[in-house]
Amino acid sequence: MNGKRVVAEDLKISPFDHGFLYGLGFFETFRTYGGEVFLYEPHMIRLRSALADYRIDMPYSDEEILAAIHSLYEENGYEDGYYRLNISAGVHDIGLAPAEYKQPNVLIFQKALNLPPVHTEKDGVWLATTRNEPESVVRHKSHQYANNVKGRLELPSLKETEGLFVTSDGYVAEGITSNVFWVKQGELYTPSLNTGILPGTTRAFVIEMAGELGLPINEGLYMQEELESAEEVFITNAIQELVPIRRVGEVRFSGKEGPVYQQLHAGYQQAVNRMKVSD
Repeated sequence: MNGKRVVAEDLKISPFDHGFLYGLGFFETFRTYGGEVFLYEPHMIRLRSALADYRIDMPYSDEEILAAIHSLYEENGYEDGYYRLNISAGVHDIGLAPAEYKQPNVLIFQKALNLPPVHTEKDGVWLATTRNEPESVVRHKSHQYANNVKGRLELPSLKETEGLFVTSDGYVAEGITSNVFWVKQGELYTPSLNTGILPGTTRAFVIEMAGELGLPINEGLYMQEELESAEEVFITNAIQELVPIRRVGEVRFSGKEGPVYQQLHAGYQQAVNRMKVSD
């Protein structure tokens, strides 16, 4: 926290931090492979864009943040983990007084990776909670997570199920903790950023991979029936990578046997392996 290693139980943050009072804070989640962060640069570009929008200074360079992640990796026994980089606006009086935030609280948390075996399938469920509108032109990964929490409360667990949001207009949006893709007649589909979804780093990487593989890619506004008529469905995020969906409600899909899912998953693993070799 703020450049010092702290045991989790000893962490303290003021109730006057505007991240607590007004939800003004942003975060990124990373996963390490052999101690190296995958897609680190796009994560930091996304984070710095959010901070700039809300005039929150970032007192550390990308290199310093990466060094801190490596330090935690070493301190915690050289085990790969889940990392959350959190920037909270910092302490100010109650009220919307500051024109800018010069002294944010910067925290990096590490926790163990408890992931199921590769190619483990999940079920999808349409949520009754609709996806809210983002507060900026592009949705930021912010402390304002109540919409995701409300969707999560509809499910007993996220371990085997992902909840899928639609917008107030009925368009497929994203998962509670993921972006969503589907395949129909050899073409890849995913909701447009115009639906107000988070511009996921893994989402962008999968789209890039699909282009390199010559897969037709479609980003647009789609109703639930269009996803349900697909042959394959999968979700993506930085921690779980690509996760095959075997069914949504009563509609079944190819799951882990889907050829496009398999192709893209293999490409993702190859990219991770290249990163580990180059580093």
